[in-house]
Amino acid sequence: MNRTEFIIATAVILFVAFCLGWFANWLIHRFTRVSKADIGELERMAQELHEAEETRDQAITYMQQREAELSNQLAQTEAELSATMEGLREARHEAEEMRAYIERMNNR
Repeated sequence: MNRTEFIIATAVILFVAFCLGWFANWLIHRFTRVSKADIGELERMAQELHEAEETRDQAITYMQQREAELSNQLAQTEAELSATMEGLREARHEAEEMRAYIERMNNR
């Protein structure tokens, strides 16, 4: 193989490699191309996701506020129950004292 044949063979090999690379690039872009409809759909989905996240955040905030209100109400109810039970205990004690006093008075 002389010098001219070597140069021609190298040029043909490089040209074929270039053509294969260009064809592979064209195929990749052809299959991975995103249409405007797909972009519009992605933007719509992103907007809906954003709205859903905002709704979720609002729901979480509402639930935290409601939980705080209910916890406060429960604490107040427990305090009232405790006070009522103490009052009932005192009333029973006074009633026992009154019964004992009445029995003492009746026994004289």
